[in-house]
Amino acid sequence: MKANAVPLLALFERKMRLEVPLFQRQYVWSREQQWEPLWEDISRKFVEYLDGRKDGPVHFLGAMVLDQKLTPSTHVEKRQVIDGQQRLTTLQIFLAAMRDFCVEQECEELAKEFRSYTLNSGMMADPEVDKFKVWPTQLDRKQFTNVVSLGSRAAIDAAHPLTRRKYARKYDPRPRMVEAYFFFSEQIREFFLGNGDEPPLACDQPLAARIEESFQALKNALQVVAIDLEKDDDAQVIFETLNARGEPLLPADLLRNYIFLRAARLNEPQETLYEKYWRRFDEEFWRQEVRQGRLIRPRSDLFMQHYLASRQAVDIPIKHLFVEYRFWIEKNRPFPTVEAELATLAKQGANFRRIIEPKKDDPIFGLATFMERFDIRTAYPLLLYLTEQDLMARDWADISTVMESYLLRRAVMGWSTKAYNRIFLNLLKTLRKVGCTPLNLRQALSELEGETSAWPSDEKFGEAWQTQHIYQVLNNAKIVHILRRLSDSYLTNRNEEITIDGALTVEHLLPQGWIENWPLPDGTKGMTWIEMSEAEPGDLRVAATRARNAALQTIGNLTVLTQALNSSVSNGAWVTKRPEVMKSSLLPINQQLHGFDTWDEEAIQKRGKDLFSRAIRLWPGPSPKAES
Repeated sequence: MKANAVPLLALFERKMRLEVPLFQRQYVWSREQQWEPLWEDISRKFVEYLDGRKDGPVHFLGAMVLDQKLTPSTHVEKRQVIDGQQRLTTLQIFLAAMRDFCVEQECEELAKEFRSYTLNSGMMADPEVDKFKVWPTQLDRKQFTNVVSLGSRAAIDAAHPLTRRKYARKYDPRPRMVEAYFFFSEQIREFFLGNGDEPPLACDQPLAARIEESFQALKNALQVVAIDLEKDDDAQVIFETLNARGEPLLPADLLRNYIFLRAARLNEPQETLYEKYWRRFDEEFWRQEVRQGRLIRPRSDLFMQHYLASRQAVDIPIKHLFVEYRFWIEKNRPFPTVEAELATLAKQGANFRRIIEPKKDDPIFGLATFMERFDIRTAYPLLLYLTEQDLMARDWADISTVMESYLLRRAVMGWSTKAYNRIFLNLLKTLRKVGCTPLNLRQALSELEGETSAWPSDEKFGEAWQTQHIYQVLNNAKIVHILRRLSDSYLTNRNEEITIDGALTVEHLLPQGWIENWPLPDGTKGMTWIEMSEAEPGDLRVAATRARNAALQTIGNLTVLTQALNSSVSNGAWVTKRPEVMKSSLLPINQQLHGFDTWDEEAIQKRGKDLFSRAIRLWPGPSPKAES
């Protein structure tokens, strides 16, 4: 058995067919578990090359185990794929998507290059089979040959159109390989062409040049391990061994071993260093698994990921953590000794714990609590950087206001969080250059443009505040946070502090079940959805009912209570509900309801405006010159 690390494209350079044995399973890879992580690996190297960072570590995409097959001299050389068939197949689908994109964009030379890695050319004894670089199992062949040989998105879409059963809401799924092709096709298009709101990376360069740089990344920065079996190797035994499941080491475990091995080589006292700096990372707290996005990882791994990102201002996937950390240490030599390295890790570990378990007397409490409630953990590298700066409590207060305003306004607008990772890392880079002050942070955020990045102006924020169906963009915890902050804004230094026992819940002042006890403005009864669907054209009650249903889901109609009202009271008329709400809660936001003798669409709009006037003071907008 011979193992060699080879560039990804070198695997497909030769005139050869990689044949998947019949005993192998069908193609089963999926978007969330495999396609997205693979695209992240590939696009990460694209980004590095487009940024001019070509000296990063080579990334390994996995191992392929191949067995030589006897091939007639007139046929294309064949290898049997013992392990890695899902990865090989997916890489071929990706290359086909790249090829078709190049054709679509009239980059013919690049299309020709990609075509050479998907299909064999020249003389072949059986061209219908031998032309394919990879040959899957029988059940997968039709969809695979279509994806690899049809030559365009349109042709593949015509061969595998979307279909939907009668009365079904969603389209039936297409064959998995076809879905994979369209996934990679969409990712490639967005990466090189942008998404409408966000221009593509390095958009000042011609498209062909950007594709060429990415092609070089595929050639040079991505590798696979090709394991060639020899005559006496038992392919089945090797297959079973490779697919056995063991308990892998955590990235933090690998890093610990790496750090203390270096300490031994440098004659630094391992045991002393462990007791002084690392033992805390072996506590149960750091081993506990928590969710971050779609991943569940130990806190130690998440900390190391955010720590390294804060140091390099570069996104670091957890699965690359060990390789990237080692490369950073060996290339940049950021610490004079291993002890200095461990001391920094211990200090930042303590700061990370401050962020995820904030204490009320800590200046970062407000910001850290907000980040947790709004599930914005992509900001942790920036927060770790901020904890290293010599910031006063006043600085933290101002930074918290800026960050919370930027993020909360975007949340109320319902704008995407997809670009946050990039935004926060760019902020980190900017603050390192210009200085870490609240003013510089505010200025940097104010300069962002486009729906994926911009800080909403008062005008846009106000429109969403008054009209947005808030439960379509925010969950209950986020709405409670907003309403509680608004309630606290009524307090002065003459008010007693209110202690809340138990969780706060959101209450609709105009109840969702309003029809029975809440007449429309003209005194008529509201309509159910069924009644509206059956109503005569021009029925004024339809428009009035829809207007009320829209109003009841806006912020102006919401409040918070320490306990749920009795359902009969909650849906009852305003004359009975208002005193019950005020009696059930001492929160200032509820005590303000004494000024509303009636509760209807007009009252909701008025209260919404009143609350908005407080909102823009709590969460001020961007610098005036950046408003749009």
